[in-house]
Amino acid sequence: MSTAQQVPDILSPEFAADPYPAYRVMRETAPLLWHEATKSYIVSRYEDVERVFKDKAGEFTTDNYAWQLEPVHGRTILQMSGREHAVRRALVAPAFRGSDLEHKFLPVIERNSRELIDAFRQKGSADLVDDYATRFPVNVIADMLGLDKADHPRFHRWYTAVIAFLGNLAGDPEVTAAGERTRVEFAEYMLPIIRERRENPGDDLLSVLCSAEVDGVRMSDEDIKAFCSLLLAAGGETTDKAIAGIFANLLAHPDQLAAVRADRSLIPRAFAETLRYTPPVHMIMRQSATEVTLSGGSIPAGATVTCLIGAANRDERRYADPDRFDIFREDLTTTTAFSAAADHLAFALGRHFCVGALLAKAEVETGMNQLLDAMPDVRLADDFRPAEQGVFTRGVQSLPVRFTPVQG
Repeated sequence: MSTAQQVPDILSPEFAADPYPAYRVMRETAPLLWHEATKSYIVSRYEDVERVFKDKAGEFTTDNYAWQLEPVHGRTILQMSGREHAVRRALVAPAFRGSDLEHKFLPVIERNSRELIDAFRQKGSADLVDDYATRFPVNVIADMLGLDKADHPRFHRWYTAVIAFLGNLAGDPEVTAAGERTRVEFAEYMLPIIRERRENPGDDLLSVLCSAEVDGVRMSDEDIKAFCSLLLAAGGETTDKAIAGIFANLLAHPDQLAAVRADRSLIPRAFAETLRYTPPVHMIMRQSATEVTLSGGSIPAGATVTCLIGAANRDERRYADPDRFDIFREDLTTTTAFSAAADHLAFALGRHFCVGALLAKAEVETGMNQLLDAMPDVRLADDFRPAEQGVFTRGVQSLPVRFTPVQG
């Protein structure tokens, strides 16, 4: 097994600026790496990350979320296993697929996207991150839950603090404190609303969660609060970065942008390839339940395992020419890209596969269609070069574009 001296450190400025060369070195020379600063084993090859996520042999748990997530969210579905996990997932999952998603929430998605675009459609310019991507998914989730969208600045501050806490690999005490403070503030905000919604249910998602029952089990106020906290953070940060990433990738490949503009059925392909090429979440942790042998050596029981999605999704053993963005590639299956049978790793896999994957797909398809309609000749602002930032989650921080307003 390799040690950190031989490869670029995941906490270094060089890594933060561009992790992809480091990922290549890890896959080749250090597929299993002990990282002293984070006290974790780093895994970077596709076959190994896939094995950890699918966990068919019961070798890995999500016990790490007790210290990684619980301080900011409370105890969430991600920490649960067995029947407890199955029941909780059965309580929340129906809202994110099938008829509920299509009939109840697609109009919410369409309306929220249109409202944001209306604010800039006649201006001929916009920053697709500030004006759209950072607002759209959070507004959708707030609307779905029946919360006041006027509280958007608060939601955004909370989920930013939570994501910073999760990505606080260097252990900055101020980031830790801000994350823990968010848990208190969010509970003070949400618990009275949950209690009121139990008394006076509506047709929103929060009311559904309050009344849902499976095998005689209902969610407690704390269960619901923790799930809403997770939903805002996970659904906000990831879809935000995915939408910005799709546009950044397509704007850098004008021929593929033209193809998508001409044939909107290619949008899911562009989304799937973006999830592979520039995933919003670059790292997910698990804990080993037993001693496990992976490429490059063994991991002892009870160890934290850092799975590098950003590295595994560019593994040349799995994808042809993996450092090329190509929505037409034949080794990525679009039809399964938003299910637990996906052959990219951006949503994880197995029983903890992202419950909001189809919601994200609906948001991206709606948003992309409306944005392309409003900006048929969209192009980057003069001389602007998008730059990704982030280590745990990663995406472009700004995406100023120009376009000729559509008269209608």
